[in-house]
Amino acid sequence: MQRLEISDLIMSVDPRSGRRLPVRRAEVIQRLRESGDERAARIVAELPTDQDGVLDARAVDRLLVSVHTELQRLSEELRIGERLVHLLGPLFTAIRSTTGQHGPYRLVDVGCGLGYLVRRLAATDALGADVELVGVDLDATLVAEAERLARVEGLDCRFVHGNAFDLPEAATVFVSTGVLHHFRGPALTEFFQAQAASPAHAFCHFDIAATRLAPIGAWVFHRARMRSPLGRHDGVVSALRAHSDEALLRAASIPGIHAMLYEPRGVVNPFCATVRPVIGVRPHLEASFRRALGRDARRIVGPEHLAETTR
Repeated sequence: MQRLEISDLIMSVDPRSGRRLPVRRAEVIQRLRESGDERAARIVAELPTDQDGVLDARAVDRLLVSVHTELQRLSEELRIGERLVHLLGPLFTAIRSTTGQHGPYRLVDVGCGLGYLVRRLAATDALGADVELVGVDLDATLVAEAERLARVEGLDCRFVHGNAFDLPEAATVFVSTGVLHHFRGPALTEFFQAQAASPAHAFCHFDIAATRLAPIGAWVFHRARMRSPLGRHDGVVSALRAHSDEALLRAASIPGIHAMLYEPRGVVNPFCATVRPVIGVRPHLEASFRRALGRDARRIVGPEHLAETTR
């Protein structure tokens, strides 16, 4: 039976217009009970509603901002920012040297939440002045908070409420963290198809590695670091919903994009395999990207080699 994340159910947005849609608490509770998750149903039952049984939007917003603030600690402790730069640096080196195009280039963080990655990249200037940093999310409240934090921190980056694949200015590289496991079935392939159909040169998406230890590690971390019952619940369910290396590469292998995994399950210590990225590049960029990575290019595995590493 499929496990559901509470945060996916208590907030609903029209993906085209960005308009927030009403969510009835009773319907969320019913879905959670049908999935066999009585604990999650009890958590949602504590959330306030209006007289029509619709979840209180302000209460939901406060809760989600709080949970995403706690999630920032996870990104910090797993050094996601450093690991992303380790791959983005060579990616942009390959793009600059191969395409012959001059900046500005544009990095778009899909489902940016509070914009931690974009803000960190802006604070460190890790990618250079010719890379514009943009965070995009369908949740207007999270975007507003990301904008507020960037202003307070005096950072040169921007945040957009909307669909990352429908921006007026094209992305050069798409990135995300902890987003892929939210897409199920055909939606995962559609996610990658949207990027292949765009003018973007590459993508780099970090998500939870689907190992047997992942749910245990998620439970320990979230019990230790998260105060919110919703955050603790969803953290473990996220690990249970993580896509396998094989599933990610199948979904990401779209015509016009060469997909690969960096440090897939079969080539790292399972105790250290918390998150790993799936990378996609236009075929003409791959050789330059591998050269820019140097010795670390050995840690890349494509669909043609994955079976060998997972035997």
